[in-house]
Amino acid sequence: MMKKMNLKNPVLLTIAAAIWGFAFAAQSTAMDYIGPFTLNSIRNIIGAAVLVPVIFVMGRYEKNHGEDGGKEKTLEDKRLLLTGGLCCGLFLFVATNLQQLGIKYTTVGKAGFITAVYIVLVPVAGLFFKKKCGLTVWISVGLALVGFYFLTMIGESSFSKGDIYVLFCALVFTGHILCVDYFSPKVNCVKLSCLQFLVCGILSGVIMLCRESLVPTNILMAWAPILYTGVLSCGVAYTFQILGQKNYNPSVAALIMSLESVFSVLGGWLIKHETLSGSEAAGCVLIFAGIILSQIPKEWYHGKKREHRS
Repeated sequence: MMKKMNLKNPVLLTIAAAIWGFAFAAQSTAMDYIGPFTLNSIRNIIGAAVLVPVIFVMGRYEKNHGEDGGKEKTLEDKRLLLTGGLCCGLFLFVATNLQQLGIKYTTVGKAGFITAVYIVLVPVAGLFFKKKCGLTVWISVGLALVGFYFLTMIGESSFSKGDIYVLFCALVFTGHILCVDYFSPKVNCVKLSCLQFLVCGILSGVIMLCRESLVPTNILMAWAPILYTGVLSCGVAYTFQILGQKNYNPSVAALIMSLESVFSVLGGWLIKHETLSGSEAAGCVLIFAGIILSQIPKEWYHGKKREHRS
């Protein structure tokens, strides 16, 4: 009997990718008033604050329904949760700040393509953790990479300092995805998300105080993009990432989240009325083809083979 296609995980990850993609305009606008560490510090603290009432409501619900568990189990869970929050937060801190720094010195298109390298790095790194991928996933990765090239790299040839920042960002995001893959099935996903924002926000705040000037007027001028990136990009999207990655193939999750660049282009078309070139449209089609191919369960192929033989 063939297994039904799982829709919850890919839907959550696609929503996260859409929020991140459409957030590009907000991040770009905020950088006109404040520095990258200031932006990442404030928006991550906001992201953590947004999840506090959610955690409170969930806690009351679990307590009323007798799902709070024993004292020994709770203490063990707390240690694992704190470890996961610290590890995920460290990866998020390094990755997001490298990305913000890179965007200052390179074009948006090149940054999008280089960041997308993690869709190859995740399955490769997963091999070291005995997370093998089938041929379908590797074909999907290839289609997506070619799509990203058409979408973002046509007409670009130079390699700058910003490109190096973004390349290291892709490496660190690979670690973040694998870290989330390890901890999300073991702990409360919303609490894990809240803790990673708190860690990232505090660490970014320390660098902000050392390297950037904190001007309240500039922060107020950037209030709209800060709220969007804090509430939606952090509070909602990264939480959806953790929920979406729970018990899900990290390589396929990386493919779906790479749709961020496609939604960024679509956002420019819808919001800023920018036109899509032929190569950009072809890139979007190839990436979507790769995503769809990666979502087809293995049982579908086996089922069709059995039907063909009988």
